[in-house]
Amino acid sequence: MSKSNRSIVQLRDVFKSFKTGDVVTEVLKGVDMDLVESEFAVIFGPSGCGKTTLLNLIGALDTPTSGSVMVDGQELSQMGRTQLTAFRRDKIGFIFQAYNLLPTLTALENVEAALELLPFPSQKALHQRAIEYLDRVELKDKADKFPAQLSGGEQQRVAVARALAKQPLLVLADEPTGNLDGAMGERIIGLMRKLNAETGTTFAIVSHNAGLADTADRTIRLHYGEIMK
Repeated sequence: MSKSNRSIVQLRDVFKSFKTGDVVTEVLKGVDMDLVESEFAVIFGPSGCGKTTLLNLIGALDTPTSGSVMVDGQELSQMGRTQLTAFRRDKIGFIFQAYNLLPTLTALENVEAALELLPFPSQKALHQRAIEYLDRVELKDKADKFPAQLSGGEQQRVAVARALAKQPLLVLADEPTGNLDGAMGERIIGLMRKLNAETGTTFAIVSHNAGLADTADRTIRLHYGEIMK
């Protein structure tokens, strides 16, 4: 799928600090950053440099202390709680290091659960979408398995299917290979790269693993709260 130059994420002069008692810790310090439609971007930096905080701001899980976070032309700070919930549901797919699958649901049911609030014409259509995306991550044959019956790599592939099945504008992945061995980590990144090419979904992946640089359309380096030029 061809790439466009449309900027779907725009951060301007973004600061984020946290206060514990009388101590204020600045995590992000004047970040300016864009993400372009359909790109596969990897955000690098050491532990504690603000990568997860940055991802949480883009995904409307947190708010900046100051500055502007705009996604798909919408200024997130101007949206109310109900609007932000709808925004996350409709526009963002999340992939976490710890998979975050529901242990009492099968692989298929975990994917279906992410779709239940979306406007499908029928339960059959929802079911077919979930099956389609399990098939895309090569797990259709394990649709009825529970997370405890799956390997770490398989659980992360279910998490990828869950994020992509919503057909979101943007997928945010927080250290998605952090709990996997090197070979499986490479396979997961390769799978996400393939789905990015097939679907045109924008991916923003945060990691401290510099080895991911070769997989990215663009790398962004974050060093203690600041984007390195």
